[in-house]
Amino acid sequence: MDEPIFKLPEIIDNENGWGPSPAMLPEKFRDIPYAPYSKADKLGRIADWSAPEQKEKETAGRTRASYRYRDQYTAYGYGASSAFTYTHAEDEASFSVVDNRSAAQKKASYRTTGGTKSRPGTRNSQRQQRNGQYQRLGVTSRGNTGNKTSAVNVRRRFGWKDYDKPQRARDASVNVGPEWQVLEEIEFNRLSKLNLDVDEGEDISSHGFLYYYDKSYDRVNTKTEKPLLPNERVRYFITTSKDPIIEQLAKDDEATVFATDTILSLLMCAPRSVYPWDIVINRTGNKLYFDKRSNDYVSVNENAADPPIETGDKDNINSPIALSMEATIINHCFAMQVVNESEKYEFEKPNPFASSDDLEFMTPCAHRYRRFDLGISEEEDVRLIVRTQLDSVVKTSTGDSLITIKALNEFDPRSQGAGGALDWRQKLDTQRGAVVATEMKNNSCKLARWAVQSILAGADQMKLGYVSRANPKDNRRHAILGTQYYKPRDFAAQMNMSVSNGWGIVRTVIDLCMKLPEGRYVLLKDPNKPVVRLYSVPPNTFEIEFPLLDEGDELEEEDEEVIETR
Repeated sequence: MDEPIFKLPEIIDNENGWGPSPAMLPEKFRDIPYAPYSKADKLGRIADWSAPEQKEKETAGRTRASYRYRDQYTAYGYGASSAFTYTHAEDEASFSVVDNRSAAQKKASYRTTGGTKSRPGTRNSQRQQRNGQYQRLGVTSRGNTGNKTSAVNVRRRFGWKDYDKPQRARDASVNVGPEWQVLEEIEFNRLSKLNLDVDEGEDISSHGFLYYYDKSYDRVNTKTEKPLLPNERVRYFITTSKDPIIEQLAKDDEATVFATDTILSLLMCAPRSVYPWDIVINRTGNKLYFDKRSNDYVSVNENAADPPIETGDKDNINSPIALSMEATIINHCFAMQVVNESEKYEFEKPNPFASSDDLEFMTPCAHRYRRFDLGISEEEDVRLIVRTQLDSVVKTSTGDSLITIKALNEFDPRSQGAGGALDWRQKLDTQRGAVVATEMKNNSCKLARWAVQSILAGADQMKLGYVSRANPKDNRRHAILGTQYYKPRDFAAQMNMSVSNGWGIVRTVIDLCMKLPEGRYVLLKDPNKPVVRLYSVPPNTFEIEFPLLDEGDELEEEDEEVIETR
């Protein structure tokens, strides 16, 4: 018996890839793309001719996710090749079904704003019923017809395309003259990368006197609030180049760079700033003087996501300028109210900015002139003298501690520019941490500057007060809701404020100015960008603000800027 003969089928290998070999395909099929098929692929429907009632029955048991994509049918070869894929995703809203049956109206339930039903027959229910009839007739609150949705009930996503809001274009703190020349432009992200470790400063001299802190204000809370009292005393603003003590220290060659704590803190916290500012730098010989043209006012919600904006209304008490003036006056009055004038702490030298006759009308404060060595090596002579300010003294178990006194203010938590602040009268006693965290977010630059000023002054503690308006619509009457102590370095660390980064910024600006010839320069923060620019200006720029003092000249009262709070 012969054995059956088994022939293997002819196998044609495709050397160029997967699929049938092009040589074996008929000529009419060669241009058709190949789509692989597997059992895992979906088989969809090209067209759906079922009735709407049947479609509702079919989709009744589907999940929410599958129901959303019920109109996307796929054809043969889904997921493998797009050549044979057919997708049907047209909007069925363009089709209409002819139906003569009247749609059943839903029964309207009339509710008040509090969420409770109104009893039939009451005045509130009748008003709700009339409003419901108007909306069903298509009448909106604006008097237009044909729209079933009331214009009052139109909801918008917060912060999404707020084109109707005023633009936040700010003006520069000083007008740039045509003869000003840009020498350097530094972005804030570059400043944030600088770092310089500086040792603790040494005291050169101390002037003035302080009053002791009244500890009864530590027991103030929202239930036992105290009104903030106005104060008739004045505070003199003396810039660096007008300071007679700094002038004498420069003659004695005690340092090469001179500044005040307000100017230096602004420079060290520059990457956090949003509002425009400027610093005047005078290069005289081998010495630098950092000056401010005017007093440094306290900002409010500078770093908030939705900060206060200028609307052009002069009577707007929540504008940036009005809030800044209000915060400055609050800080001045609060620092005077929380001290006990019956106890005095005297320093070794008197106040250099007032005579004995003026002490009765001036705000009591002490000035400490401290020196810091910014040299990287021993050969470098970069010594900086800073005039710092202290506000009070507090008695502790270890002795007297020098403190600085600052005040946070609440204006209107529901107004524009509040930055999502909590209501202090409801949350300050129970959720103080949340209140402080919100203030650190909305006033990052201001709080960081206060911490740096306390560190520069060598203060042991920083006293922080919480002051709120007695009435949100009145910016003249305020109440003290509480106080709190902080250690300056711990407070700076809590805000993620690096003092070493601040010293690195100061050293960088000093190196830039030391390479320039003698003259006057302006460091200007761009009003709308995180950029600072160094300008070279003519020597007579700001001549009224900074007159050149010859040896033996004395300060005149008209050259001093006085801030008087009443």
